[in-house]
Amino acid sequence: MRILFLCIFTILLFTACSNKKEVHPNKDIIEIHKNDISESEEDFDDEFSNEEEDLDPLKYYNQAMTQFNDVLYTYALSPVATTYSDVIHKDVRGIVSNFFSNLMFPIRFVNNVLQFKFQEAGEETGRFLINSTIGFLGLFDPASEGFDLQAHKEDFGQTLGYWGVGSGFHIVLPIFGPSNVRDLIGFSVDGILDPTFSMEKKSWKIPDNLEKSIALKTLDTVNTTSFKLGQYENLKKDAIDLYPFLKEIYEQKRIHEIKE
Repeated sequence: MRILFLCIFTILLFTACSNKKEVHPNKDIIEIHKNDISESEEDFDDEFSNEEEDLDPLKYYNQAMTQFNDVLYTYALSPVATTYSDVIHKDVRGIVSNFFSNLMFPIRFVNNVLQFKFQEAGEETGRFLINSTIGFLGLFDPASEGFDLQAHKEDFGQTLGYWGVGSGFHIVLPIFGPSNVRDLIGFSVDGILDPTFSMEKKSWKIPDNLEKSIALKTLDTVNTTSFKLGQYENLKKDAIDLYPFLKEIYEQKRIHEIKE
């Protein structure tokens, strides 16, 4: 009888316990721990996303190309530009600079218009008309000296940035140096408007083949460098690691130019 009573009591007790909602004695601790885990996962996701933003898929190529460009500048461009500066008077080099600047009018004009900078585009038009006539085909710059019409440098990379296009990953170009995906696209589009670059004969282009284009670009580059001798050397002497140093300078410079 006692055994029967004990069995019935055990069954009733089991049934009652099974109908109760299970409450973990450390429920609050478990919930806090779960919240901590969730916050940790969010922090990890944030750190991971930041790493993705800083991705540099061409890092090793960029490092190698930076060294190549550094050697090219140090042992070729800088000595040539120095000799050029010694031989060609500053006033003559200024005339060459004016000539090439005047030819770049289409690039500046179109990109100012695309960024709704109509006043700047108007000033660019005035500069081109004055310098192409009174300035003897752009050899002189009476527009800025006599009419206070200054150049407003804009390129298609800046235009893309103006419309919210991101820079993309960094790319170091041979000879031309630091760039990025957005500016590489812009560089290609501007090349269509550039009258000093052509791979075939076109009505609005000065050269009619690639060799003449390279010759003109080389002259422009050497002439421009002759006014900036020593700047690159002073810049890189503060760099511990040249590639990330130049990369940061370039990207910050482009951000500033786009905001202007």
